[in-house]
Amino acid sequence: MSGFIEQLTRAWERSDSLACVGLDPDIERFPRHIAAEPSPIFQFNKAIIDATADLVCAYKPQFAHYAACEAEDQLERTIEYIHKTHPGVPVILDAKRGDVGDTAERYAIEAFERYGADAVTVNPYLGSDSLEPFLEYADKGVVILCRTSNPGARDLQDRLVGSRKLYQVVAELAARRWNSRGNCLLVVGATYPADLAEVRALVGDMALLVPGVGAQRGDVAQVVHNGQTARGTGLIISSSRAILYASSGEDFASAARAATQQLRGQINSSRTRPA
Repeated sequence: MSGFIEQLTRAWERSDSLACVGLDPDIERFPRHIAAEPSPIFQFNKAIIDATADLVCAYKPQFAHYAACEAEDQLERTIEYIHKTHPGVPVILDAKRGDVGDTAERYAIEAFERYGADAVTVNPYLGSDSLEPFLEYADKGVVILCRTSNPGARDLQDRLVGSRKLYQVVAELAARRWNSRGNCLLVVGATYPADLAEVRALVGDMALLVPGVGAQRGDVAQVVHNGQTARGTGLIISSSRAILYASSGEDFASAARAATQQLRGQINSSRTRPA
C-alpha cells in the first residue's frame, strides 16, 4: 500500500467521509469582500477549507482555474495551507497531465515537488511510458482517467478494442500492469453508474475518484451502491460548484459547510458498514 493510499484510508476513517471538495475557484462568483482581497483565490479557498476540513477525505484543486488567472502562487499557498493547518487531508491536483519522455518527468516534478500535491490526475492515452514518471513517486497517488463524467465520454471511451470497451481496457491495465507500486487510482464519473459498477468489478478494491455529483447531477446513492468496496470505502466522491457557491453572500463558508455535511450524509446513508 502506497503512502497516499494509507493517508487516504486514514482520512476516510477520521472524517467518516468519502466526500471530496473540488477547489475550482471562479473569481466572478466570489462574494464582494473576498474578491476585493489582494489574494482573493487563496482567501476564498482558506475559508472553504477551514469550514469543511473535518467533513472531507480529500481536496481537489483544478489546475486550470488557477493558471488561467495567473494564480499558480495561490494554488501553491492553498496546498501548503491544507498540509500545514489540516494535516492528514490529502490534496489531489486535478491537472490531467499526459505526455512522454522528459516532458512527463517535468509534469511529475511540477505536481509533486513544486506544488506538493499528494496525488495528481493523469491521462493514460499516450501509454505506459507517459505514466511511469508519475508512478515512480511510489508514495504519491496517480489518478488515471478511465470513464469521465462528461457527455462526450462515449465518443472515445466506448470504442471497442476487440470485445471490450476502451475504458474497460484502461481499468484492466491499471489493475494488472500499472499498479505494481500500489499507488494507482481511477477516475470514473458519477454520471455513468452502471459503468462504475463494471469498473469496480474489474479493479477490485482500487480507490476511485468520482466526479459528477452536485452540479452534474450524478446520483449519490447509485455511486455508493455501485462503487463502494466491501468495507464501505474505496471512493472519493467529489463536488465543486454545488459546495463552493452554495451562497454568494458573506455566509459562503458556512453555506459550503452545510452543503458538504449534506453530501456526506447522503453518502453515508447509502454505505455498507462491515460488521
